[in-house]
This record gives sequence, structure tokens and C-alpha cells, in this order.
Amino acid sequence: MKIIISNQSKTPIYEQIHTQIKEQIISNDLKPGHHLPSMRQLAKDLNVSLITSKRAYEELEKNGFIYSVVGKGSFVSDQNEEMIKEGKMKGIEEQLLAAIQNSKDIGISLKELQELLTILYKEED
Repeated sequence: MKIIISNQSKTPIYEQIHTQIKEQIISNDLKPGHHLPSMRQLAKDLNVSLITSKRAYEELEKNGFIYSVVGKGSFVSDQNEEMIKEGKMKGIEEQLLAAIQNSKDIGISLKELQELLTILYKEED
């Protein structure tokens, strides 16, 4: 499991951890049943406070990405297809919003953007 923390980011550290673990689960880099490092170990590895790693794990558990077993640790939950699709859709929406903003910045119309998307979509078949 690879997590990179940016101290320059405006995103809180626990959220950076949460997001990166979630993305690794959605992309199936972390498989169901995978044993995650303990909160204490994660905090040590990332050089963050135990409270930060605890909060990231709590958010992941609240959202159904991991589960905890007392005395054994935290594990990646089985992900249903709908949850995986929803996570990927969110990523697509974010990328499209960036493309829309970039298009507006340089004066590309909605019609031109739709045409470009159609061409690129068809090329990938």
C-alpha cells in the first residue's frame, strides 16, 4: 500500500490518506480481505499522529471500504459492483469538470466540446 502525503496540499492529511486508500480499493490494487497496517503502524510509516490515521480508518469504515475486527485489525471489505462504479463515476465527473473549465477558459463552446468528446470516445472502440 503506497500513500503519499503532501504538506503543501490544502486537503487535511487524514483525508489524503482516506482518498488514496479508497482509490486503491476501487482500482482493486487492494483486494477484499487484504489486511491493512494497524493505525499505529500507519501513523509511524507516514510520520503522522495516531489520531490522523484513526480518523482516516474511521472514515473508510463508515463508507464501507474497510472493516475492523477487534484484536485482529482492519481489512478491505468486499466491494459490490455498484460501489466501484460510483467511485469511478465520481472520478470521471471531476475530470469532466476540469475539462469544462479549461474549455471555457479558452473559449471552446459546448457544441465543440461535445464533438471532441464524441470523436475521442469513438476512437477508443
